[in-house]
Amino acid sequence: MPESALQYKRDPLTNYGLLSGDLAHYRDGKLESYRFAHPKSAVVEQLLPGSDGSILAATTYGVIGRQSGQPVTLTEANGLPCPRVNGIIFDDSGNLWLSLACGFARVGATELQKWRANPAARISVDLLDELDGVLPGRASFNNAARSLDGQLWFANGSVAQRLDPRRMGRNAVLPPVHIEQLIADGKTYDAASGLRLPARTRDLEIDYVGLSFVAPRRVLFRYRLEGRDDAWQEPGTRRQAFYSDLRPGQYRFRVIASNNSGLWNEEGAALDFVVLPTWYQTYSFLALAAALGLLSLWAVYLLRVRQVARALNARFDERLAERTRVARDLHDTLLQTVQGSKLAVDDALDHLEDSVETRRTMEQVSQWLGQATQEGRAAVNSLRASTTEQNDLADAFRRAMEDCRRHGSLETRLTVTGDPREMHPVVRDEVYRIGYEAIRNACMHSRGSRLEVALKYAHDLTLRVADNGVGIDPTVASSGKDGHFGLQGMRERAARIGATLKVASSPDTGTEIVIIVPGRAIFRAPSRSLFKSFLSRFESKASTKI
Repeated sequence: MPESALQYKRDPLTNYGLLSGDLAHYRDGKLESYRFAHPKSAVVEQLLPGSDGSILAATTYGVIGRQSGQPVTLTEANGLPCPRVNGIIFDDSGNLWLSLACGFARVGATELQKWRANPAARISVDLLDELDGVLPGRASFNNAARSLDGQLWFANGSVAQRLDPRRMGRNAVLPPVHIEQLIADGKTYDAASGLRLPARTRDLEIDYVGLSFVAPRRVLFRYRLEGRDDAWQEPGTRRQAFYSDLRPGQYRFRVIASNNSGLWNEEGAALDFVVLPTWYQTYSFLALAAALGLLSLWAVYLLRVRQVARALNARFDERLAERTRVARDLHDTLLQTVQGSKLAVDDALDHLEDSVETRRTMEQVSQWLGQATQEGRAAVNSLRASTTEQNDLADAFRRAMEDCRRHGSLETRLTVTGDPREMHPVVRDEVYRIGYEAIRNACMHSRGSRLEVALKYAHDLTLRVADNGVGIDPTVASSGKDGHFGLQGMRERAARIGATLKVASSPDTGTEIVIIVPGRAIFRAPSRSLFKSFLSRFESKASTKI
């Protein structure tokens, strides 16, 4: 390929800048190319050879070069303030000057060596921009040059600018920092430490300033709100800090600044202030709320413990009541019969020589033991014949009446009024046991010829057991009989389920026992309509009075 086709920018020796934006080196009749990663429109603007055989080039995407036979780049990733480099030149002190699209940049000799040792290192660059009077731009010839007196010349399309690097002193004056004011929710406060802001402060603005007479517009700031910010915030040249919805507490605002040479005033300025809490944000309120929460949990725990204890006590009371009932049944029936049989046998043993009396006694004992068997079976049936597996009380009472007919001559009749309804099993069983006790007492003690049982499903449940026997002594009907617990047991069961038990008896009309159980206590669901409910309540009030 002809050399004219490859050459775009060249030094007087053997280095070439190619039209592709890369570099080439010609030696011993051989052209060696060095490729770089760059945009398609990359251009090599100027070549700068070094005395050690290295080469640097200004391009539209940064500084590229060749050192020790290897390609190197100096771009924004290394610290350049902008990517386009129009010219490149060394001063007499070995500092590298770059004519950038954003101004003139100086890379100190020390920083340059740092980059040469590690092409990926990030270096510090001093920049002169429009604030310093620089007019950056591109020229159609080499943009940068050094005169014999050591001054640097930079040109753009119309202006040549001179810069004396020996008079480029570093600004060693640290910029003083001052916090001017604090604005909270539109109200301005003097920047005095110990400031107390009202509760529920939402929008907060802190104004500060950094002083510099050399380049005031190039003062940079960093600030941090201790108690809120985990790291320094870098707003650049902005002179306000903004916060919103600060929580109650103590805060310290710190701000530092740097001058145009990059020197930071690390001491800066500080402002202490407090955002007051509302009544519900105070530690005392939070402690009180926590204490109330713990007390509430403790109260709920105690309530639950009491509920469990109450449920256990109810179970124990129910078991105790059932054991008491069984004891009463055994005492009234089986034990009395056995005791009477024992007395008869003891009497017969005293008169063994009288065979007729002994036989009569044995026949009596046999009769009593048969009666004891029936009474024991009745007590067992009262435990086993529960209606738990059946919803209809009528069938249970019908079985009890059939058992009564087998052991006596009573004429029995069962009537049911209304449609059977779903009942609570515990209440239903209590009603059955009361009715069973009433039927059994009528069979055994009434000496009547007729027994009627009536079961009525209405707004309430009504059970009526009546016979035409000899009745019950009024004293026994009201307070019971010593050693007998039948009526007392029925009253206890009725009281336990909230029912009403009425006992009426006379020698002429016999005995009538009526139990009325409230519908809300026994029925699972209310009546199907308001009309039926009203009709059932009316029928209940019009029922037969005892």
